[in-house]
Amino acid sequence: MTKKWLLLGMLVAAAPAQAATVIKLGHGANENFHMSRAMVEFERLVEEGSDGEIDVQIFPSSQMGPDRAMIEGVQTGILEMAVSPSSFFTNWDPAFGVVELPYIYPDKTAALAVLDGPEGDALLARLDALGLKGLGWVESGMRHITNNVRPIESPEDLEGIKLRTMKVPAHVDTFKALGANPTPMNFGEVYSALQQGVIDGQENPLSLIDTQRFHEVQDYLTLSGHIFTVYTPVISRAFYASLPDDQQQLIQQSMDQAIAYDRELVAAEDAGHLARIQEQGVEVSELSDEQYQAFAAIAEDVNAQYRERIGAEVFDGWMAAIDGAGSQ
Repeated sequence: MTKKWLLLGMLVAAAPAQAATVIKLGHGANENFHMSRAMVEFERLVEEGSDGEIDVQIFPSSQMGPDRAMIEGVQTGILEMAVSPSSFFTNWDPAFGVVELPYIYPDKTAALAVLDGPEGDALLARLDALGLKGLGWVESGMRHITNNVRPIESPEDLEGIKLRTMKVPAHVDTFKALGANPTPMNFGEVYSALQQGVIDGQENPLSLIDTQRFHEVQDYLTLSGHIFTVYTPVISRAFYASLPDDQQQLIQQSMDQAIAYDRELVAAEDAGHLARIQEQGVEVSELSDEQYQAFAAIAEDVNAQYRERIGAEVFDGWMAAIDGAGSQ
């Protein structure tokens, strides 16, 4: 009897201690994507920094549903965290539409300067009203156009092309104005829709075109750089408030470091993504300044229509911040 209890005690002592706190984090990208790898870094930093008291469990590739469902899951407590494109928050607050308006940033540096500055902080603070805490801006990158019909070098070349877009009104309206047939659909459906000819093309950053293997089912890529996109990691405000101060600080600091890591990955890997896309036989078109401006001029009229929808104060402040960043 004594030996039995001694053995049981040894087994209990050998069993790994369970973390006191579990953070379930969902996102839509596959595990090769730079944002996904950055979230693995976040997981490592939090778990090590908490000495195992926090267990971060990551669910990639839309395992927890599409982005809107994941955000709602954080609001209702099904998930503790979600990392979704910033544009999805327009479903609750139209001000978030300002981030991904087409052709508004002169370059990536200006975009990140605005997001990391007072205007970006003020936008994140608006998530408080949704029961969420915004933890920063994870770079997704400049979006580019791929298709199976023809090279796209002018707005006229988009005429009639059935192009998958995100379910973002400004994106849809822009491509309508450019002559395409925008077709919103969930991200997880895009590859098969391209493969089966349900759509002719799509638009995404190089990293997603490569890691999602869209280059296998597309013939043409235009480096259009039409929209700069970011992911917005959010955590349940109620859950966050329930944590001790040191764990709250650890989560924010770990996300800050993960965001910096993500941006390093994007800077280091974009050229490789483009090379792999070209190796698949995809024909790549680079736009001249004049060609780029032909697209941007049409988009400018669309953006002006969104000023009131987004909110004049937010819209004007964001554009002023872009001007300031671009002049530095």
